[in-house]
Amino acid sequence: MKPRIALALGDPAGIGPEIVARLLSREENRAAADILLVADRGELEEGMRIAGVRFDYSLAEEGGRPSFAPGVPVLLDYRGAAQPPFERAVATANGGRYALDTLRRAAELTVAGVTDGMCFAPLNKHGLHLAGIGHSDETHWFAEILRANGPVGEINTLDGLWTSRVTSHVPLKDVSSLITEERILDAIRLVHGTLIRAGVEAPRIAVCGLNPHNGENGSFGREELDVIGPTVEKARALGLPVVGMYPADTIFLKAKEVDAIVTMYHDQGQIAMKLMGFSRGVTVHGGMPIPIATPAHGTGYDIYGQGKANVGAIQAAFDVVRALASAPRASAPASAKDSVHG
Repeated sequence: MKPRIALALGDPAGIGPEIVARLLSREENRAAADILLVADRGELEEGMRIAGVRFDYSLAEEGGRPSFAPGVPVLLDYRGAAQPPFERAVATANGGRYALDTLRRAAELTVAGVTDGMCFAPLNKHGLHLAGIGHSDETHWFAEILRANGPVGEINTLDGLWTSRVTSHVPLKDVSSLITEERILDAIRLVHGTLIRAGVEAPRIAVCGLNPHNGENGSFGREELDVIGPTVEKARALGLPVVGMYPADTIFLKAKEVDAIVTMYHDQGQIAMKLMGFSRGVTVHGGMPIPIATPAHGTGYDIYGQGKANVGAIQAAFDVVRALASAPRASAPASAKDSVHG
């Protein structure tokens, strides 16, 4: 049975509508899943205009569940509290509100079982903060609205390699104090569980150090001796398939030997992954009760409206969420809504 995917356009000031239009212009994508677009109709049309593509879609009926015809996406014409016209190529509270409201609606529908997973085009974190997100990033916002139990975090994947991180969107000056046994184990368990769900039967996970040369036995920092190394040993004792720890400047040379790498902070993994394939990287919001994926790149304000945005990363995100959505998941909370217009 085909998965049903909720798809949102992300920040309306960026390339999101364009790349979603390109994605859905491909017949094979429309055939691979039943797609429910949660988007303002004008933004979808604008995306098709910029991309120079056209595809048929139907409109969701008021108050009911969507009825999917083969190869025809269904549009839930929705913009929440936001009001067009949207400013372009700039982060605004109105654009951030549109992104948050459409994501919330897509998440509600997926929790309720109307769709099996959700995918969305890039967001702008400044716009989200202007709109009052109330969290450092969308991952922790998702965790709140979905009432996620347990550790959550961004997981990135590219060409079969996955990464999770112990700290994420925090100042570098705070990283060392946040490197704890609990956080490291959470990052290992998070990527391990995601790999299992993605169909990797026996994941192999490498763990990164924090300091140059892994601290050189304490000469350049003690985090490896005091926290990271002992935690890796504990993870192995708990039966988690981890190796390492390896210095940050060499760990990605082992990419072909492992399925995942756990890094200590954002740029340790993101610089390497984006150099390896900027136009194919995917972010999975790990630890959520539903599958959620998005491109790992940003909103592309600098190329808005030029019709040259690369579809590669949203194609990869769509493929990842389809795979994750095909795996069994826990039942939705009783309070979740189960209609398109709840």
